[in-house]
Amino acid sequence: MDHLSHVSPAAVVRLTCYTKTEQTEILGEGADPFGVADTGLTWLPKKEHFGIRLEDRLVAHTGLLRTPISIGGVETEVVGVGGVAVAPDARGRGLARLVMTAALDHARTMGPQYGLLFCRPPLVPLYRRLGWRVLDQDVHVEQHEGPVLMPLRTMWTSLHDEADWPAGAVRLLSFPM
Repeated sequence: MDHLSHVSPAAVVRLTCYTKTEQTEILGEGADPFGVADTGLTWLPKKEHFGIRLEDRLVAHTGLLRTPISIGGVETEVVGVGGVAVAPDARGRGLARLVMTAALDHARTMGPQYGLLFCRPPLVPLYRRLGWRVLDQDVHVEQHEGPVLMPLRTMWTSLHDEADWPAGAVRLLSFPM
């Protein structure tokens, strides 16, 4: 039995910052650790960070950012979730669930009704297991040249009262997170 087999929710900590060094600590060196560079998108940094440290090593992270959105022409905000990462040697042990649960518990105190994330298609089953739902419609996001179609899968979760996602066109009024 290894040291990651019994990780408790208490292992999740709020991080005061999350730098490229910490990201490298989890995912290692690499030009495209999240596999999204080919989208050509500019991404926003997250403002709230949650992580799991084991034996003085950061092994998991989830970041949050309140961001403006228009749904059916109505402007509101969502809590954007991103930077979800688990060290390759620590995967399959529930760390994504632990760090995501802690982040979403905090997101529920931030005000917006919904959490929103963008992911590569192979990650959809993971997020579904964590309670996220696929938003089966086009989503536009801001970029330097203006709004563009998000090429990744968009997923959402209710942060309050299990509300359904509203009907109508969706446009993130910022760079994606």
